[in-house]
Amino acid sequence: MRAPVLALVVALVAGCATDPALPPSATLPVFARAAPGDYLVVTIRNTVVRAPGPAASTPRGYDTVNPYIAGGDARAAGRGLAADYGLTEVSSWPIALLRVHCLVYGIPRGADRGALAVALQRDRRVESVQPLQAFNTESVAYNDPYAGLQQNVAQMAISEAQVFSRGAGVRVAVIDTGADVGHPDLRPHAATTRNFVDADTAGFRADLHGTSVAGVIGAVPNNGVGIVGIAPDVELLVYKACWRATSGGVPAVCNTFTLAQALSAAIEARADIINLSLAGPSDPLLSRLVERALAAGSIVVAAMPRDGRRSGFAVGIEGVIAADTLEAGHAAAGVVLAPGRDVLSLAPDGHYDFFSGSSLAAAEVSGVIALLRSERPRLTGREAESLLDASAAGRSTGPNACAALTLLLHRGLCSVVDAAGAKPAT
Repeated sequence: MRAPVLALVVALVAGCATDPALPPSATLPVFARAAPGDYLVVTIRNTVVRAPGPAASTPRGYDTVNPYIAGGDARAAGRGLAADYGLTEVSSWPIALLRVHCLVYGIPRGADRGALAVALQRDRRVESVQPLQAFNTESVAYNDPYAGLQQNVAQMAISEAQVFSRGAGVRVAVIDTGADVGHPDLRPHAATTRNFVDADTAGFRADLHGTSVAGVIGAVPNNGVGIVGIAPDVELLVYKACWRATSGGVPAVCNTFTLAQALSAAIEARADIINLSLAGPSDPLLSRLVERALAAGSIVVAAMPRDGRRSGFAVGIEGVIAADTLEAGHAAAGVVLAPGRDVLSLAPDGHYDFFSGSSLAAAEVSGVIALLRSERPRLTGREAESLLDASAAGRSTGPNACAALTLLLHRGLCSVVDAAGAKPAT
């Protein structure tokens, strides 16, 4: 098998965040991230156990400083499974939201992962078992010096909408790569960061994909610098669950374990909107967490895969708002289309670049929904999607943010027509 895990696992730090870092045992080693096909994700039922708090402390929710930990029975069951099936535990993490202890096991060399998963599923100690799956961010780099700057902002009437809403009071979780949260075109101290991949703070800020997504949503307008973000007054929660596929490139990859940790953090932080500019296979564990997020009132927006089929993670989950590019030419029902070609956004080290892909469309949809939820904090995902669809009726430029606000507030806010073609009532 592989070298001892403890020699390879590094402690995870939170970058610029004030949130606590993950314990080393919850960090997935590099070799596991590189070869997910050699691993299984297993959950074991875990009686709720919290570390003792200080004297006179009172119980609180999942945001308490006293962490949820794996109980003795769950740890014993995990060791027993490893011994009985020849597994090697490489990482583990108790998921408070699901009342389970989650373990990543390396399978024996030459073993049939599918057959082993079937055997484990029949074991009474096992709550669930699945592959450690890989996911990819949905964008590609595109640089065109002759492209019009931020055509998407004009197409979606963002400037008109920002007269009435800029997303204040809304928390948007960007589950992606890291991002340059110190970029001069982002509000200082307006982002909380957590790193569920590694301990590389410099690498976190050098990540391109997450920086571009964060910029579409939150870049500061009217500051004499750079570009306009759709919802510049939101609080960004930048959770790194993906890492660059190549050095300095845009494409990035993620897996079940890192995404599960980031989703749990977003739910516990009570994110209003969770942006998933990524796609991959259907995943039982991640689906359960997304369903918990939806049940808790979060609106989840995800990027459509490049084949245009509404399946897999996360667009295949009921209640998730799927976003695709207008330019892709796909016509899947129930998909919000937004500009996705030549979208100007932020790049690390204070730079800017053009990007294309459904990742950017998802970020645009998340930003417009933030404008709406700032005005109606209890807005549901179904209501938001309906407003976006109505605002885009008969148009080839995607949702109209100002029209959506007009429909939401039942007031004539801007010079747009409603879905029926008539001026909105004042």
